[in-house]
Amino acid sequence: MNINDTFGSFPDNLTIQSLRQYYEKHPDIFNFYFQIHCKNTDIRLNQAIQKYPTDWDSIEKVHDRIVKLIEIVEQAYQSNYQLNFPITVNLIVGAYGSNGYTNHKIIPDITLAMERLTYKEDPLKVLIAHEFGHAAHNIFSNKHHMDWKLVQWDHPYTWLLQEGTATHFSKQIVPDLNDSIYFSYTDNGDEWLKFARGNRQVLLKKFTEDLRSGRSNKEIFKEWFSINGGETFGFTRLGYFVADCMFQDFEKEIGEMDTLLLWKEDRFFRIVEAWLDQNII
Repeated sequence: MNINDTFGSFPDNLTIQSLRQYYEKHPDIFNFYFQIHCKNTDIRLNQAIQKYPTDWDSIEKVHDRIVKLIEIVEQAYQSNYQLNFPITVNLIVGAYGSNGYTNHKIIPDITLAMERLTYKEDPLKVLIAHEFGHAAHNIFSNKHHMDWKLVQWDHPYTWLLQEGTATHFSKQIVPDLNDSIYFSYTDNGDEWLKFARGNRQVLLKKFTEDLRSGRSNKEIFKEWFSINGGETFGFTRLGYFVADCMFQDFEKEIGEMDTLLLWKEDRFFRIVEAWLDQNII
């Protein structure tokens, strides 16, 4: 594992021009970031410039702690799963887009945006473990001869397995915390999880209806998996709860490894559809 820390090149004099110069120093990171995870507009950058002074103390605390926590998480994966990560972890100060994500390599690199992270140790470790969980999912799948050409990356069933697997791994790597932290990556997620658990069947039924209504995958992603969604129930990213429910149910039935390898099955979509049908009766 390599850690690419861009914090030292973040500008002291904050202007749109100095931010763009920072991005140009790390083109491989920020070209992907702005393509997928954040708008690259003057309006967005001006909004970020207004927020940085208020958040700077938190950003510095995150930076002071994050490398050690990344190493702790990596060591836990090595101990628990005998996994090595031939990846780069990029540490950036973004423009208030995603907090963390993997890129589109088969064995993906990870990027963590420090302006969107808490400096509190347990939630920060969980977020790191979640993103490493995506990489671990692909590493295990690759070792089991995954035919990557067959993966429908932009389909909600794929997202369910990916997010369910990463959430599962985060629970194994950073165990015994308040359950809501594994979904919110903060100490403030109890209301979200209480709502999700209290409305499990309602959520699964609505998720299934949306899938079968003709709504585009892009619309479903925004509503169920994006921090910018949540119009239906007033809570964002409820797809992560659906994903966790699915992973837990399959793990009880077929075990951890066979669950995370479900996307290797020719019948993968039919398997997920059958699970949804069983849970909306």
